[in-house]
Amino acid sequence: MQDGTHDHVRSYHLHRLATALDTVGFHATVKTSYPAALHVAVPGASMLAESIDCTPGTDDHGRLCWYYRWSWGEVLHDAEDPPGAAAKIAEVLAAR
Repeated sequence: MQDGTHDHVRSYHLHRLATALDTVGFHATVKTSYPAALHVAVPGASMLAESIDCTPGTDDHGRLCWYYRWSWGEVLHDAEDPPGAAAKIAEVLAAR
């Protein structure tokens, strides 16, 4: 896969996550700088925010998969399940 294709796929997954976060009441904006990232903020509490990126990896069978990743590099969730990732982000940001 070429780098441009990776950028497109990354942005696609981040936009899906932004939509899922919007439905649970968070402000989510995809930043298109390289590499693209998602900025998530708690409404009314701008200091409670997080940046999420999306990175390719492989599953247990060696197939290409995409994963959401926290700003500190830890895998957050499988990119094929944006609502599940949104729930985890909401849980963490609500705990702060």
